Amino acid sequence: MPPWLSVLMPTFNGAPWVAEALDSIVAQGDAGIEVVVADDGSTDGTVEILRRYQDRLALRLVQQHRVGNWVAGTNAALRAAKGKYACMLHQDDLWLPGRAAAIRQALPCSLLVHPALLIGERGKRLGVWRLPLATGTVAPARFNARLLVQNFLAMPSPVFPRAALMDGLDESLWYTADWDLWLRLAARGPVRVLAGSLSAFRIHPSSQTLSRELDLADFRGQLHTVLERHFAPWAAAVSGSEAARVRAAAEFSVEVNVALAAAHRRHKSGAAALAPRFLRLGPAGWVRYLRDSRLHERVWARLRA
Repeated sequence: MPPWLSVLMPTFNGAPWVAEALDSIVAQGDAGIEVVVADDGSTDGTVEILRRYQDRLALRLVQQHRVGNWVAGTNAALRAAKGKYACMLHQDDLWLPGRAAAIRQALPCSLLVHPALLIGERGKRLGVWRLPLATGTVAPARFNARLLVQNFLAMPSPVFPRAALMDGLDESLWYTADWDLWLRLAARGPVRVLAGSLSAFRIHPSSQTLSRELDLADFRGQLHTVLERHFAPWAAAVSGSEAARVRAAAEFSVEVNVALAAAHRRHKSGAAALAPRFLRLGPAGWVRYLRDSRLHERVWARLRA
């Protein structure tokens, strides 16, 4: 009998974390879940740890030479997956108790999402990554009006039909492939929003995102690529004034994300130019940006970490 859910896990030198991630799936006690791991040439014992779990989980290992692209690894796992639904779990993140049962009960849908805990290097709770939407079923236009402003979804939270992703993630978008994917999936049909955190997103200095050398121009370009790709189709279904307001908040959000990424790596951030742009958004724009970006949650958690 095919699995109902495929967990796609790209790994690279994840020995400090990957056992805890896999244990969180084992603890669900659901034999209908498969884990498909695409390892990107690990040299630290990650593969040996993964193999030890093959008698505890329906775990399949796809090994490849070093590519250095988590998106390509996710696509490799996707090609080997067999579940009706799929989700992603990176090697340093976790499922929380009861996640599998909650997901099963909420399906079917085109995209299922929920909040996530933010945790530190040793598992310390740093906060909650909430969603700017109430629980229940949300229409695509309303959901993407928020998501265009900022990717507010933690990587281990969304669940989607595997068939909807058969063309894979865009491997040219190292920084923003997940945002591109969520916008694409949400546009296909209603989104189901669940209450409560069912996964945990780990913040630590050796994560691939934080340790990768930052090319600011490339980062900004990828953010704009995703915004341009999805804004026009979404805007065609809403009023011109609503589209203009979302566009302004989204463009401001791009510059905030670039400034934060630069500041974290001690590059020149250009943060001083953000204040006048924020003022030009006006009171309604301020509320929209702060609500949809969840900026305070992300920044506070990183400061605590």
